[in-house]
Amino acid sequence: MDAFFEFLGHYWWLAFPLIGAAGAAARGWEGAARRRHKRRLEILRAKGELKAAAHTPVATATEPKPITRPSPVPTQLEQLFAAHDAVTARWLDYELDVAKLIAFPTMSDGRQDLTAAFLRARKTADNLRPRSVDARVSAGDLAAYRAAVTDFEVAFDIAERDARRVRDSSFTEVERKRLSTAKQLLTIAIDQAATPAERQLAYRRVREELDGLISISDEAIEVLENKVALELDAGRRPSDRPAD
Repeated sequence: MDAFFEFLGHYWWLAFPLIGAAGAAARGWEGAARRRHKRRLEILRAKGELKAAAHTPVATATEPKPITRPSPVPTQLEQLFAAHDAVTARWLDYELDVAKLIAFPTMSDGRQDLTAAFLRARKTADNLRPRSVDARVSAGDLAAYRAAVTDFEVAFDIAERDARRVRDSSFTEVERKRLSTAKQLLTIAIDQAATPAERQLAYRRVREELDGLISISDEAIEVLENKVALELDAGRRPSDRPAD
């Protein structure tokens, strides 16, 4: 014990940096907790807004809808199908557009927490979707599908906002340069003012720059190839085009 107090007598000054480090760690944990709480509130607020919009009665001048009881199941399914399809269409705008994927790469990165959450919500909504608006569904199944569509909408909105906020900030400087190069080359690949050789070369370079950098679906590649082919065909002189 005497040795311990002798040590403290010689090295009392070590207490100050240790206290500072402990305080910094506590502040870091507190900041992370505040961020998590803020994100949770954002999710709850978005869910509340979407649910409120979904339950707002829509009336017409000739045939007002009752607000005291729910609409028939086919009508509810039509509304849910429309909402489901609208979010799917917004997702496909990214999934099939290479230019958007370059601009907002986290939308294609399933390793990102928000993107992964959105993809899980999409899968759940797809699995719970009835086969048609005429399908016979129980009240429980209808409620489960409605909740899944709402979660799908919320998760996509949050993932999209975050992707537009962070853009390519999660990439290294070298990777950001590759994305910038791919973006410039993509403009050339679909530019009618460029020669066919320039467009073909630009297209191949785009594929090379993005390889291993961002995830691009086969469908997106097919859409891009069709677009490049159309531009190539549009850029030919009449004498260059094959005869019918």
